Amino acid sequence: MAIFLPERTATAVDSLTPRQIVAELDKYVIGQTKAKRAVAIALRSRIRRQRLPPEMAEEVTPKNILMIGPTGVGKTEIARRLARLAQSPFIKVEASKFTEVGYVGRDVESMVRDLVELAADMVRAERAEEVREKARRAAEERLLDLLLPPTRPPAPGEDSAVREQATRTRERFREQLREGRLDDRVVEFDVRDTVIPPFEVIAGTSVEEIGLNLKEMMGNLLQPRAKTRRFKVPEAFEHLMAEEQAKLVDMESVGREAVRRVEQSGIIFIDEIDKIASRDAMGGAGHGPDVSREGVQRDILPIVEGTTVNTKHGMVRTDHVLFIAAGAFHVSKPSDLIPELQGRFPIRVELEPLTRDDFVRILTEPRNALIKQYMALLGTEEVTVTFTPGAVERIADFAARVNEVNENIGARRLHTVMERLLDEVSFDAPDLGRQSITIDEAYVDRMLADIVGNEDLSRYIL
Repeated sequence: MAIFLPERTATAVDSLTPRQIVAELDKYVIGQTKAKRAVAIALRSRIRRQRLPPEMAEEVTPKNILMIGPTGVGKTEIARRLARLAQSPFIKVEASKFTEVGYVGRDVESMVRDLVELAADMVRAERAEEVREKARRAAEERLLDLLLPPTRPPAPGEDSAVREQATRTRERFREQLREGRLDDRVVEFDVRDTVIPPFEVIAGTSVEEIGLNLKEMMGNLLQPRAKTRRFKVPEAFEHLMAEEQAKLVDMESVGREAVRRVEQSGIIFIDEIDKIASRDAMGGAGHGPDVSREGVQRDILPIVEGTTVNTKHGMVRTDHVLFIAAGAFHVSKPSDLIPELQGRFPIRVELEPLTRDDFVRILTEPRNALIKQYMALLGTEEVTVTFTPGAVERIADFAARVNEVNENIGARRLHTVMERLLDEVSFDAPDLGRQSITIDEAYVDRMLADIVGNEDLSRYIL
């Protein structure tokens, strides 16, 4: 699962056109124009809905999307980048991890609960940032109280010069604290730990229900216990600042805002939905694994249709959550899903397998391109690595060739190829000093040709 903090203001998000959304996705995902257009339209439709009168907006449901395509072609990345662009709470789940009600395993409502928790983390981080300066000042005062001897109340008739001297001393310490000259000092103060007493699992109670209601079940049994700990000044300041931020953030309002965001802009990405598709959905003997698959589908159906899920932050309606499902559908096909679930994913988009030319672009063009990542990582060791255009072509050739002879795992193959290619450089980098290394075609051939040429070896290594 993943969560992303906002990168844009709400106004900027609301102004994005489908064309602009596709352009943003192009910075990270190569190809797959049809899929990008589909999610761009879905996001823009959500923006349009928010501009409607409330009574009309309530009737407009999200246009859920079913992505069909092999592994490693960008299905998950498109959904993740869309969520970041939209500043939306986003979670990725695997349909195959859920089990039919009555079986041991995760129940489907847990995806909504997890999404609310992620949204609460997002809102909590935003609110903490808003009060950061106020918390910093409060933490600084508490730290100065720990560093300086406690001041006694002024005695009757005491000279004001004594109080002024104490003030000057405190300000001198404040200056030294800000300049880092007190970083080696050690202070001690009480830190509260929450002790959770042991409990018995009630028969028939699912793990999800226990996780949801744990705090309510325990009530006053969760007794914070103070423990005196010693910290160096920088660590103490961070701890005190976190405490002050926690005091200043209203968690009830955080919960309410998290629920609102999930209901209005949440995105749930259901991967491997083809794994729960029954290959004989309309018939069969009525027993066996297909029954369990269909049971999971029927449990997912009300979540996608729109229902109310109980979470620790309150009741959450899923009517306007955007669902993006994805699957390879090598064995089964979308029509093997139960008809009701098929109808809840009106937008179908097929993603194309990646070609050798796509691999060349994936290695170099996106903002998070693999070659850029490795150059930056090795740059931290003061090793400058450059790739010739010919080397990039050869890497793409090798990755495409291995995908052809072994299982096609799409762009994920590039990760294993790059790790093998740079194995020696990555290992020796700390000892190389300030060196410049050029990866050319000859280097790629030396590191990869023998492995790629040996089909049995490449099956295990690449």
